[in-house]
Amino acid sequence: MQHSFVGRKRELEMLGELFKKKSASLVVIRGRRRIGKSRLAQEFGEKTPHYVFSGIPPSKEITALDQKEEFARQLQREMKIPLPRADDWGDLFWQLAQQSQQGKIVLVLDEISWMGSKDPTFLGKLKTAWDLYFKNNPKLILILCGSISSWIEKNILSSTGFLGRISLDIVLEELPLHECNKFWHAEHDRVSAFDKFKVLSVIGGVPRYLEEILPHQSAETNIQRLCFQKEGFLFNEFERIFSDLFSSRSAIYKSIVERLAEGPCELKDIYTALAIKKNSLVSEYMEDLVTAGFVSRDFTWHLKTGLDSKLSHYRLKDNYLRFYLKYIEPNKKKIEKQGLKLLPQWQSAMGLQFENLVLGNRKSVQKILGIDPSEIINDNPFFQRKAQGRQGCQIDYMIQTKFGTSYLCEIKFNAQEITKSVIDEVKQKIKSLDLPKNMSIRPVLIHVNGVDEGVIESNFFSSIIDFHDLLLFT
Repeated sequence: MQHSFVGRKRELEMLGELFKKKSASLVVIRGRRRIGKSRLAQEFGEKTPHYVFSGIPPSKEITALDQKEEFARQLQREMKIPLPRADDWGDLFWQLAQQSQQGKIVLVLDEISWMGSKDPTFLGKLKTAWDLYFKNNPKLILILCGSISSWIEKNILSSTGFLGRISLDIVLEELPLHECNKFWHAEHDRVSAFDKFKVLSVIGGVPRYLEEILPHQSAETNIQRLCFQKEGFLFNEFERIFSDLFSSRSAIYKSIVERLAEGPCELKDIYTALAIKKNSLVSEYMEDLVTAGFVSRDFTWHLKTGLDSKLSHYRLKDNYLRFYLKYIEPNKKKIEKQGLKLLPQWQSAMGLQFENLVLGNRKSVQKILGIDPSEIINDNPFFQRKAQGRQGCQIDYMIQTKFGTSYLCEIKFNAQEITKSVIDEVKQKIKSLDLPKNMSIRPVLIHVNGVDEGVIESNFFSSIIDFHDLLLFT
């Protein structure tokens, strides 16, 4: 049984608008594995004749011919035609185009990089088939889906062959927290925000992972079932992601995310972790991880101008990857032998996981604070290097507006209520900042497990945002 579809309203509306055109549309949908690309395409096609074709997962044994033969078999089944010859992509695309000449129709080529990466003729023949056949039906939408965003970027979006042909390029991000909340179904009012947070700190807003939640189970039971049993859905998920996406180079990418699992860092720290000298290849690897949706590159900026600095930190924004590297992988042998109870120290990683969830839902934070997006000059995690006459500092999240106000957001995880000590921490950060004279600072506290009365009564924070508010705020 397929789970009911949650979220993606804006993306569905954008796709629906394409049918109002008087010409065919070529669409790209990309994003990390399990983020719901195929499901979005399928949901969009529900009310329209739609056909889905998928590449075979890569391995050393799978050849370019295997991909063509599998496509031919799918074409036979989907279109109910005799099995076409499978020796040429041009012929296969022609056959597909012949079956989709008239009326509203949605065609989906899923995991397109798997389908075509081993055949140098694939993309050229797809482009030719689009120009000569597919686009002759003004009511046709051809959707290209893929997890390997860097391959799509290089071979389709940045390719001169497809220049001017892509009507829509959708990058799917994790679901916002108010959508994640719906996966607790009828239980969502009875389960505490903290219990939900513990689950989301491990799986983030990835729809396929959210579908595995059993709402009647506690956070700890859900996490143990998914992560600390050898049969658990998330026990081997890391290996599947990395072998599918990065194949022979997966060990290098893994070393990079292992370093980032310890916390955000600059590019020079990545070179140190890899024990190599500076080279352009590592920058490419970082860009691949950013494009794939696992890593974020957060630029700091100049407070006087609001313009981005050249300085940036890389941050592992995928919560599952960090949890896997910190808690599942080091205990894999134990789990395979006998399973494992949830580790008592697992909550020590919650701070970084909480930051990720908040940063992924910054639009909700801005709405709660009453900030119109048009007022924002810059917003990101902010850092300032130590220099002569000024201290270094790190701000979890900062929003600078064009009205001379900056909101300094302290994202604070604690298993108990947050005490007044947080006020001194934030005061020190404000003192360290090299602020323009005309800038106002409004400190904001974002928490998950309550604050004591002393924090509230101090009136130090302009706003205090509870994680519960983010779960409900649309």
